Amino acid sequence: MSKYLGIDIGGTFIKLGIVDDAGSVSMRREVPIDRSGSETVMETLVRGIDALIEDSGLKADDFAGIGVSAAGCINTKTGCVAENGGNIPDWSFTSVAGPLSERYGLPATIANDGNCVALAEAWIGAAKGIRDVICVVLGTGVGGGIISGGRLIEGSHGYGGEIGHFPTHADLLMTGNGKWASHYETFASTSGLVRMAEANGLDWHDGRTIFEAAAAGNGDALRMLDGWTDEIAAGITGLVHIFDPEVVLIGGGVSAQEELLVKPVRDKVLKTATPDMANDLTVKAAALGNTAGMVGAVRYLMDHTV
Repeated sequence: MSKYLGIDIGGTFIKLGIVDDAGSVSMRREVPIDRSGSETVMETLVRGIDALIEDSGLKADDFAGIGVSAAGCINTKTGCVAENGGNIPDWSFTSVAGPLSERYGLPATIANDGNCVALAEAWIGAAKGIRDVICVVLGTGVGGGIISGGRLIEGSHGYGGEIGHFPTHADLLMTGNGKWASHYETFASTSGLVRMAEANGLDWHDGRTIFEAAAAGNGDALRMLDGWTDEIAAGITGLVHIFDPEVVLIGGGVSAQEELLVKPVRDKVLKTATPDMANDLTVKAAALGNTAGMVGAVRYLMDHTV
C-alpha cells in the first residue's frame, strides 16, 4: 500500500498526516502558522514535513508523493498561489509544488482547499461513488468544489469552484460599493452572520454564540439564522440550476448544526429549485471533518500523477 504526505494549509494551522491510497490518515500533526512574519509559511511547512518524516521512522523516498490543500486561489498548472492568497499572511505568489518536489525528490501538487474537500468526500466520504457533487464549505469565508461527471471542475488555471466569490447581490455589484461586497461569502459565511448580528446591535461576536442563543430559543438569533440560511440556500439553488448535481454537501464546522442549519438549507433549496432538479436531490452535511483537506490533497495528487 502506497503512503503519501497529506497537507492542509489554513489561515491559522498547517495540518499534516500520512495518507494511504485508501484514504486512511495516520500520524496527524498540526503546526501553527507564524502570523508575526518571522517565519514564512513555506518554512513552517518544511519544518513540519521534516518532523513528520522523522517521527514516522521512514525516509522521504518511502512516500509516493506530497499532496497539498491550501486556502486561496491556487494555480494548479504552475503549482503556485495566485494573487488572492486568502487570509494566510504573505501567501500570495508563493511557489509550493516545485520547491517541495525538489527538496524531497517526490511528485507534489497543490490544489484549493474547497476542491480538495469535494474530492475527499466523493472518494471516501458522504458522496462516495457519486459523480455529480457540489460541496459548499462554510467558515470565515465560503469555499467549495464542484465535481461534474466524476471530474473536478478546475477551469483553465485551477481557479474553478471559487463559489464564495460569485456575486449574489447585483445592487451592490453595480452601485459602486465594491465587487467584494456583492460576493456570496459576504452573506453566506459565518463572518456574514456575525456582521448581521452586529448590524442589529447584538453583542454576539462569533457564530458559536449565535447558535447557542438560537438553540435556547432566542428570537433574535432564530430570525438571523433564518435570514442567513436564506442567503446560503439562494446560492446553492443557483449552483444546482447550473450543475444539476445528485448531492449537495455542506461542510465546515457549522455543518454539525443539523436542525439549525443543514435542515433549513435543505428545505429551502428543495423548495426553490425547479421540481425536475429537486427530484432525487440530496442536501446533507459533509462527513470527513478536519481530515478532508489532507485526504483530498492526496486524491488530487493521485489523479494527476502516474
